[in-house]
Amino acid sequence: MSQARLMDGTALARRIVEDTAARAADLTGRTGTTPCLATVLVGADPASVTYVRMKQNRCRKAGIDSRHVELPAATTTEELVDTLRTLSADPAVHGILLQHPMGAHIDERAAFEAIAPEKDVDGVTFASFATMSFALPGFVSCTPGGIMRLLDAYDVDPSGKRAVVVGRSAILGKPAGMLLLARDATVTYCHSRTTDLSAAVREADIVVAAVGRPKLIKGQDIKPGAVVIDAGYNEGNIGDVDFDSAVERASLITPVPGGVGPMTIATLLEQTVDAATRQLGA
Repeated sequence: MSQARLMDGTALARRIVEDTAARAADLTGRTGTTPCLATVLVGADPASVTYVRMKQNRCRKAGIDSRHVELPAATTTEELVDTLRTLSADPAVHGILLQHPMGAHIDERAAFEAIAPEKDVDGVTFASFATMSFALPGFVSCTPGGIMRLLDAYDVDPSGKRAVVVGRSAILGKPAGMLLLARDATVTYCHSRTTDLSAAVREADIVVAAVGRPKLIKGQDIKPGAVVIDAGYNEGNIGDVDFDSAVERASLITPVPGGVGPMTIATLLEQTVDAATRQLGA
């Protein structure tokens, strides 16, 4: 069998951001208001600082204002909730991104729920999960949303396919499965307690690896011709899939980096402009 075709998230994300920039410019021209994304960072985790800076740079390129709120590592849940509620009530802010992970002392769910659903452009609230689960209008979690856009761009129709999602986090694994289910895939969730993960993966027409363990998914476990989406990112630019062996079996595969990652940020920017458009009634 020939090698898998690479799913180029970088190129697709560039097109989405270009379209988003045009929409942002049009909205600003019509309303006099520039879409604004507020990013909130607790502490100074080096990776999180880098991600936030990258998102701010992309905002600028897309014609979106960014407001950055940096809080000390010792910030309490109550203080963080107050900050998020203040941003939620500010009409000049259209979208809110709370950078995660946060310190272990923070009640992450309480923090997420302090974000107004209409400004939840990262798709982290209960409200967003519900709209994803019921295929209703709303905001998707950015990485799963980006994955679905990649599948569409490469003409992968999930309907009737067996999809195996490895990972069950609230903002990646779980919503990825719900979005696939809404598109009529037969979805299996696998996780740390799954017995015989290899057997489950071997049944999959679509594999979404989202567990944060380097090279967990081996090529020998990939069904020939399967579509492999590697949403893992581990130190050293290594994904959750053993790329070198999987590329010999899959029909389509995302590289790390350059696959899912750029799509996450593109989805965030697109949803920020969507949020601004709705809030401005434009």
